[in-house]
Amino acid sequence: QVQLVESGGGLVQAGGSLRLSCAASGRTFSIYTMGWFRQAPGKEREFVAAITWRGSSTFYTDSAKGRFTISRDNAKNTVYLQMNSLEPEDTAVYYCAAARNPARVGLTYEYDYWGQGTQVTVSS
Repeated sequence: QVQLVESGGGLVQAGGSLRLSCAASGRTFSIYTMGWFRQAPGKEREFVAAITWRGSSTFYTDSAKGRFTISRDNAKNTVYLQMNSLEPEDTAVYYCAAARNPARVGLTYEYDYWGQGTQVTVSS
């Protein structure tokens, strides 16, 4: 079992930055691929970024490339999402998720555990 708690969301102006954190409980955190997803009002949950269990590989959706950075600290059971150059289109609830052996990191059904989400609002 893995429990996930996100933090770090908030209100920021366009062009600003935020760093989201996701703290995981459970001794097996290090073996999970970790992902960040987001869901805007009236839209489906979408993939943002993912990182493999050793941190050796990272994946991003096109809109996040060059602006967002995913990282993890297995000693702290925490995964991060550094978001720079934020745009109003980034406004959403951001969720972290854990998957054992995802075939495709961008698919929600590959993930076994989800956090409750943290709100990110970017004003224009």
